[in-house]
Amino acid sequence: MFSARTYTARRRRLAEAVSSGLILLPANGEAHMNYHGNTYPFRQDSNFRYFCGYNCPNLVLTVDAATGEGTLYGDDFTLDDIVWMGEQPQVADLAKDCSMTYGGSLEKLRSDLAKANEVHYLPPYRESRRERLRDWVGHCDQPSVPLIRGVVAQRSIKTEKEIAEMDKAVFTSMRMHAAARDTAKTGMTEASVAGLIEGIAISAGGRLAYPAIVTRNGHILHNHYHGNELKRGDLLLVDAGAETETGYAGDITRTFPIGGNLSDKQRPIYETVEMAKVQCIRALRPGVPYRDIHDLSARIITEGLKDLGLMKGDIGEAVAAGAHALFYPHGLGHMIGLDVHDMEDLGEDYVGYDNTVQRSDQFGTRNLRLGRRLQAGFTITVEPGIYFIPRLIDQWKADGLHKDFINYDALEDYRNFGGIRLEDNVVITEDNCRVLGSV
Repeated sequence: MFSARTYTARRRRLAEAVSSGLILLPANGEAHMNYHGNTYPFRQDSNFRYFCGYNCPNLVLTVDAATGEGTLYGDDFTLDDIVWMGEQPQVADLAKDCSMTYGGSLEKLRSDLAKANEVHYLPPYRESRRERLRDWVGHCDQPSVPLIRGVVAQRSIKTEKEIAEMDKAVFTSMRMHAAARDTAKTGMTEASVAGLIEGIAISAGGRLAYPAIVTRNGHILHNHYHGNELKRGDLLLVDAGAETETGYAGDITRTFPIGGNLSDKQRPIYETVEMAKVQCIRALRPGVPYRDIHDLSARIITEGLKDLGLMKGDIGEAVAAGAHALFYPHGLGHMIGLDVHDMEDLGEDYVGYDNTVQRSDQFGTRNLRLGRRLQAGFTITVEPGIYFIPRLIDQWKADGLHKDFINYDALEDYRNFGGIRLEDNVVITEDNCRVLGSV
């Protein structure tokens, strides 16, 4: 946790953004794996944690939008709970330690909510949250737009203390990737590498920020299967990040060859992706639309593929038409913070776009989660990639898509190439940027 003063200031600023009514921010509850006593590892709701700090389940924070005063509700643990879990804090003590009022039990919360003229809540992403909202306020499908915008406005700009936590998360993430690179060899399974890096995340006091992608099939963008045996010459794509004890995430991707150096076919693809990453980071600064940086990455990738004879024609026209998305079907990056895709539960268009920059409907670019102008204090990912996806290649070829820009005959030699993605995390500074984990 940060200081009680930090959370008090956050709650008051949030109240100013909403201005009237009662703000409702529930914590997450435990999620049962296969029976009541066996739960998945607990993950706190990031918005509750941002405005309250606590990593305990089944609490509820309300904020009076007129005054900014916070009230904490929750049921205290029973003696039977304590027998199994050890001593647990009283909810009243938690409220006092974070400069809040103790509101009482969750049953008391129900009656207090019934008296409120207006209740603001965020979009629910768990069915248990939807059930509670229906019970407490009578509906779960009317999230408050002023509350969403107020949360996004605060959480988008990271403070120095938050950035320090991000540096810590990325530093541990880099240790994970170094261990994977130094350990992975012919005959090992992907699972062995995945287990190694998860152990490093846990040993640093946190855990993985998201399920690790460790795969020799890098063309499958979110591949969580770890059963393949590594062979000499394979490209192993590792997309994994650590989460700190305070909940802040790292999100790093590296791709490297097993048992030797990059082959003559692999090297130019790797160097193109690396060039896109480096040049895009150099272009980052406040005021620049991230959509423009994404387009820069697409041009660099298209130029590299054209040099290899895989693409052809005018580079600008190819990118404008979306031909590059055959090889690069995702966005350059996204916000990162308490969530690996920061605030995605609030809606990507609220987080990554605004009235001046609208989301594209073009294949590939429509998956860009962040397009708006960058601001000092943003923490973002930069993750270009090149992938050879056989099913996608076959479909585009059959449909005759972008024949003026794609050399389908030359692609035959790359069907089993896989994919390469490289990713760093960056903080936007007052006049430039800095790669996180580099201090």
